[in-house]
Amino acid sequence: MKTVAQKMGIKEGSKAYFKNAPSNAVSAISLPKIDLAETLTGEFDYIHLFVKQQSEQANLFPKLKEHLAINGMLWVSWPKGAQLGTDLTLPKVISIGYKFGLVESTCLSINPIWSALKFTHPKKGEVYNNSHAKLQSRTTNR
Repeated sequence: MKTVAQKMGIKEGSKAYFKNAPSNAVSAISLPKIDLAETLTGEFDYIHLFVKQQSEQANLFPKLKEHLAINGMLWVSWPKGAQLGTDLTLPKVISIGYKFGLVESTCLSINPIWSALKFTHPKKGEVYNNSHAKLQSRTTNR
């Protein structure tokens, strides 16, 4: 059976950064040996943001995106089913990601509390149609 990290595509040796990560969620991911940074400097293969509020995602997402490698992935996790007083839902998480120029792909469950959604840089020439959001012009992004 695959670990959550394998389902997420986290490769051994990835340069990684976590923001607001609860220890129970990190342990549920079953990370391979990664290069986990304490500070947000340089570019990262894997960034994981844990948020409970839309305002928090909208505030932190663009700062994290600046450090995302061109082939990297930025995962956003939020509490499922309105747990922990969240105002986030899948459509809202997608909409905020698109607003800042990244596109979503994989969605999965980390544990009984946290969902996770993978964002990446859009591929040149591809059209991204999503029922929850419209991709903003790339001129203001990366």
